[in-house]
Amino acid sequence: MLTWRLIFTVYKAMALVYKKIVVKIGSNVLTKPNGLPDEPRLQHLVNQLTNLMQRGIEVILVSSGAVAFGRSLNLISEKIDAVKARQVLAATGQIKLINAYAKLFGEQQISSAQVLVTKEDFRDRTHYLNMKNCMQTLLQHHIIPIVNENDVVAITELMFTDNDELAGLIASMLNAEALFVLTNVDGLYDGDPALENTQVITQIDREPVALNSFVAKNKSSFGRGGMATKLSMSQKISKLGIAVHIANGKTDHILTDLFDGSPTHTHFIPGKKKSGKKRWIAHSENAAKGAVKVNNGAKAALSVGKAISILPVGVIEIISDFAKGDVIKILDEDNQNIGLGIAEYGSDKAKEQLGQAHQKPLVHCDYFFSLL
Repeated sequence: MLTWRLIFTVYKAMALVYKKIVVKIGSNVLTKPNGLPDEPRLQHLVNQLTNLMQRGIEVILVSSGAVAFGRSLNLISEKIDAVKARQVLAATGQIKLINAYAKLFGEQQISSAQVLVTKEDFRDRTHYLNMKNCMQTLLQHHIIPIVNENDVVAITELMFTDNDELAGLIASMLNAEALFVLTNVDGLYDGDPALENTQVITQIDREPVALNSFVAKNKSSFGRGGMATKLSMSQKISKLGIAVHIANGKTDHILTDLFDGSPTHTHFIPGKKKSGKKRWIAHSENAAKGAVKVNNGAKAALSVGKAISILPVGVIEIISDFAKGDVIKILDEDNQNIGLGIAEYGSDKAKEQLGQAHQKPLVHCDYFFSLL
């Protein structure tokens, strides 16, 4: 199985050339240590985003901070349960957050639009395409979409892991060239950032080295995410052909400096660009209707990284039923999910051809995304 090659060397200055980017700003970037909104930082970030847009770059903004902004209003009692508290904080804080953005962008003669989404919007292909068309139209009219999860209606089991996951979905959907994740550290580290000898991993490419041992599991103070989720999302997004840059949003001029030079940060090198259908499949695990198990030989073939179809000869079990056109999970012999794809025919026919050679692919390589 391919993992990742790490580079710790000092980053050489080089200008970035992107025409469409997604910028994700984390809660800890937009708040002070006491939890109150950091309005000067917000203004500074808007100025940088404006600068990029004036260069002709299309920008989609995914912004955390609604709950933190709501917390600053101090409107709820401590007696309310956690789920209800989050809904109230998100509902009240989102107004404060979006109004702050609208005011600051308006001062720069830039129109902005609020886009609130849930995970359900990405499960259904029709909803997905409608959302994509809406945001593309906003961009065509030079309106910056400001995206956040609709925490008010999202239920726990269907919430995004955090806005890093949401930003990755948006970048995939809109075929962005790059995703910039702004957090409160300089990037991914090879150990505890608090230790003196810890270094930023400046570049990550596909080679056999595991990363999980480097990444702390702790989450941010005001958001739901942490470096572990950033790592998982970045690996998937870069595999789809989208560059990922993780940088410190608390550093002055970080966005413009990233384009004009290269301050210390973590850069995930993108793989080959994937089709729009395959980008949707990559994020469709929650939409899967069925599952099949393949043998170790089929898994080994999929691990090579070449375009491989799922053939009946390598399938050893139909785990759950599905129809033609459904998204299905591909499991290995240890029941680990190793891929997602669209079924060329239903489970009844798949059962008849189980283990047989010289049969039509169950999942064609054009409609399969490997998680290996």
